[in-house]
Amino acid sequence: MSLQEVIEVPKLPARRIDSHKGDFGRVLVIGGSRGMIGAPALAANSALRGGAGLVTMALPECIQPFAATLAWCATSLPLPWGGQEGHIVKEALPVLIDEIVRQKKYEIVAIGPGLGPAECINDLVPGLVEADIPLVLDADALNNLARIDWTGMLAGKCVITPHPGEMARLIGRPIKQIQADRTAAALQAVKTMNGGRDANQAVCVLKGHRTVVTDGKRLYVNRTGNPGMASGGSGDVLTGLTAALLGQQLETFDAAVLAVYLHGLAADLAANDLSQPAMIAQDILTYLPQAFTQHLANS
Repeated sequence: MSLQEVIEVPKLPARRIDSHKGDFGRVLVIGGSRGMIGAPALAANSALRGGAGLVTMALPECIQPFAATLAWCATSLPLPWGGQEGHIVKEALPVLIDEIVRQKKYEIVAIGPGLGPAECINDLVPGLVEADIPLVLDADALNNLARIDWTGMLAGKCVITPHPGEMARLIGRPIKQIQADRTAAALQAVKTMNGGRDANQAVCVLKGHRTVVTDGKRLYVNRTGNPGMASGGSGDVLTGLTAALLGQQLETFDAAVLAVYLHGLAADLAANDLSQPAMIAQDILTYLPQAFTQHLANS
């Protein structure tokens, strides 16, 4: 089957004049640990800058007060934790299932920023897929997933955003081989997500120079972005932005494409003012409104 190459970046639907915060997605970001307090906050702030109506961080209780001060406009949900590093533990699963599946408090869930080796989260993912809740999986959510057979587990409205190292762990191929044919690697990941079924809601975003986005049928290769993005936290910003766009009437593939494009464009705008070497992830977040303004003006 030949891939349809996509060049045009999706447009964000116009907001009705009588819109309210419930119209633009209720996002839950699951992550954080003692050594990674900033990661979930970056993702939450990016989701808010990306247009989400409501954003909550689900965090180990030991870091919740500190992360909350970094994301003023988000709420937070403290979770049971354990170990010296303060990771989320299995006792958190009933809390998350109750909040997400039973009470239906959140419409989009992003998992991974600063999560650490919280393998119990793997037990949560199938239930969220079955409940048809859009997911964004990044960072340690992917590293935890790579430790099990995840074939067919993400055959729903799921976006994974691995960098080449995470992709190597996910599909069991060397980084050099992945970089030699990035499209083939992304297609293999989508096939594993779907379990070989013919579906197009599962999307892989293989990050790096010329980020690849595919759902197995369509392919988008991004042209925005620069080496200044090679800084800790940049991926967390993309995670939050992707989750936000999933809550704004965009299908999975379109949300991923627009997120990658805007993320790179914000980085380009930041680099023009600050230089590539001096950029940090917070700068991408800071310039995200300008990226939106530019894209909306050209739409």
